[in-house]
Amino acid sequence: MNQSPAVPVPPDLARRYSGNSAGRAWLASLPGLVRGRLEHWDLALDLEPGALPWSGHGGLVVPVLAAGVPAVLKVAFPHDEALVERHALALWNGHGAVRMLASDAGTCSMLLERLEAGRSLHTVPMDTAAEVWGGLMRELSLIPDGKPQWREFGHVAARAEQWSDDLPAEWEQLGRPFPRWLLEAALEVCQTRGAVGRRSGADVLVNTDFHFLNILARPGGSEQPVHRNYAAIDPQPMVGEAEFAVAPVLWNRITDLPAADPAAGLLDRCRDFSLAAGLDDEAARQWSLAREVDNALSYASKPGHGGDLARSLWVASTLAGRTLDGLPPPHALPEPGQAAGNAASP
Repeated sequence: MNQSPAVPVPPDLARRYSGNSAGRAWLASLPGLVRGRLEHWDLALDLEPGALPWSGHGGLVVPVLAAGVPAVLKVAFPHDEALVERHALALWNGHGAVRMLASDAGTCSMLLERLEAGRSLHTVPMDTAAEVWGGLMRELSLIPDGKPQWREFGHVAARAEQWSDDLPAEWEQLGRPFPRWLLEAALEVCQTRGAVGRRSGADVLVNTDFHFLNILARPGGSEQPVHRNYAAIDPQPMVGEAEFAVAPVLWNRITDLPAADPAAGLLDRCRDFSLAAGLDDEAARQWSLAREVDNALSYASKPGHGGDLARSLWVASTLAGRTLDGLPPPHALPEPGQAAGNAASP
């Protein structure tokens, strides 16, 4: 068998991982990892001459042909989220999420069905987006059973317990970057919803990064109901209350909120997406508030993320019912990934 051709590393991926020794070592190994998977899974590269493969925040995605059928090879930097992704995809088995055809834990690689990379929920009308998101959410919310993959996921309630300790300490260390009442609002959520989550018998598999750009169209697009024409990608799986998944659709597409009253529009979106998925919109509001306070502290610790910090503070405080003064107008806030050299959102 002829050796597979070398696959170039996109410049943005190279920049992202060249800042430390672990990232540089992974970048150096990446061409060999890709070549090895191409040969092991008998894949044909489906990349136009001179074209670059796709890349996300955490890895490389190469279009390939598997026995003549379009697919993609994903090779991820081995971090916690990437290591558990394959377990969630195995449980979903193509229902609501991209179908995994093969995986290799040693190289953090997966062979996946090919979706329409240029067609996401990011540009569809918001009412259609809510319908699709809600339908997919219902399919993704699996109830735990005896399969071994469930042991790999962290629990939302445990995350809340961790935040109860970590958020106040980070807030102090960062020089109290926002009013204490907003921190306390997040801590109240952690204490109440964390306890509810521990007592709840309604645990499901939760995709915690379930936003518009992470929902791609399937080729064709003629099935009914409409959500069957889409699939989730790049999940960050946990177990717990499904309402934890709502937050990313609130901190994305902020410019689509009504100009006359964006604060009311944000709360309406929380309600609409929750109802489309059969979720409790009040629980969704609470979890989203806590998640955005955690994001705000993360951004406050990173130079050059002032726009991202402002966006998280606007969303968190608006969900808390007291939009902070002094923030830019919401329609002037950057989308996640637009600021600080296209860094990815939390």
